[in-house]
Amino acid sequence: MAGLRAWVLGVCSMLAMLAAPKAFGRELKVLVMGDSLSAAYGLRPEQGWVVLADAKSDRYGFHNASLSGETSAGGRSRIAAELRRAQPDIVVIELGANDGLRGLPLKQMGENLGWMIGSAQAAGARVLLVGLRLPPNFGAYAGDFQRSYALIAQRLGTGLIPHFLAPLGLERKWFQADNLHPVAAAQPLLADEVLKALAALPPR
Repeated sequence: MAGLRAWVLGVCSMLAMLAAPKAFGRELKVLVMGDSLSAAYGLRPEQGWVVLADAKSDRYGFHNASLSGETSAGGRSRIAAELRRAQPDIVVIELGANDGLRGLPLKQMGENLGWMIGSAQAAGARVLLVGLRLPPNFGAYAGDFQRSYALIAQRLGTGLIPHFLAPLGLERKWFQADNLHPVAAAQPLLADEVLKALAALPPR
């Protein structure tokens, strides 16, 4: 009888694991610190790339701390509290676009991103830095802006997505009326891009 009871309990445990694979398969917590591109601006929250990536992956569980309009300075001011709250294994930093659109000094942006990266690494998390590109009418500043992400990633040992919106190209259909924020149909492409970059991160 005891043997039969143990067998039944074992089968029930296996069935429970099969019924809820995400609960057992998720090992890595991902904190996303981003701006409107990660905060599902103009969309329902469930349409944004963060929620979609969370739904697609059994390996990662996402905590989205992104805010529309956020700058690198804003991210720097919030990172410590978010690290304590989420206790992540990986931090995705998608910030800087609002700095660039305002023409803020790149040295200031670099210092803020560096602070965030250092804080995340000190907390034991790996970092994926998400780069962005400014419109060409920003001239030489646009080129320096995009290169700054590669320099920061190389110097501080993070993963890097050089240009977050690269999968969308310049096709107007992928963007909302402001021609800045991706539409709902584009969000799965961004989710796939981030998941691919997370999988390529070197182990801690």
